[in-house]
Amino acid sequence: MLRASMEWSSQRVWITGASSGIGEALALELSRRGATLVLSARRGEELERVAAACAGGGHRVAPLDLTRTAELGPVAREVLAEGPVDVLVHNGGISQRALARETTEETERRIFATNYFGTVALTRAVLPAMRERGHGRLVVVTSLVGKIGTPLRSSYSASKHALHGYFEALRAEEHGAGIRVTLVCPGFIRTTLPERALTGDGSPQGQMDRAQLEGMPPEECARRIARAVAQGRDEVLIGGRERLAVLLFRFFPGLFRRLIRRARVT
Repeated sequence: MLRASMEWSSQRVWITGASSGIGEALALELSRRGATLVLSARRGEELERVAAACAGGGHRVAPLDLTRTAELGPVAREVLAEGPVDVLVHNGGISQRALARETTEETERRIFATNYFGTVALTRAVLPAMRERGHGRLVVVTSLVGKIGTPLRSSYSASKHALHGYFEALRAEEHGAGIRVTLVCPGFIRTTLPERALTGDGSPQGQMDRAQLEGMPPEECARRIARAVAQGRDEVLIGGRERLAVLLFRFFPGLFRRLIRRARVT
């Protein structure tokens, strides 16, 4: 059973977005703690690289594309046929760097297809097996902008807000079935996510943000995620001073709205 004193060595963990960034760092961290991993992302060769770098053995690579929701069920059945999934980490996603007025509907749909619909579809595919066993944990890597809105991330923020709404509801619905949810809200983490972030027409930004370069190393982020999940936390905010924006928005929303207009968010 997953409790506050959970030992990772007894857990089989499925991580999406595991080919780079937070997902890769989390794979390495959890493998050192003894977890057996299933690693997913679109780039199979990168997954093989990460799997080879992980400690221990028995890890599995399961390439998938979150936007192809019809294919997620068959992948899940293959993974579950080889053993139960104790923890499903939803880390796959895509970001945005564009003004709302310049973002096409196609780009908006692409962001939601990856960040929201793919995540929900994979959850539906794994949830029945967790319910049958009477326990399981869903770890959802959202963002601080899943709790606030900032310029240049309108659709990205909306997709992350949607994840919060969905998994808060799911948390309440499935508590009696032994299903637990941890929402992870990173701020500026030093990954290449901004390089792949979509501009208004759907093309990648192709460069890093200064704020991201100055952010927390993904290895430290992974350690904090591992600790929060092991402790059974419902939600954790990870980052530096940017975390204070969530408190500012909660208690002084008017002040937050004035400050965010001129804040450096890239």
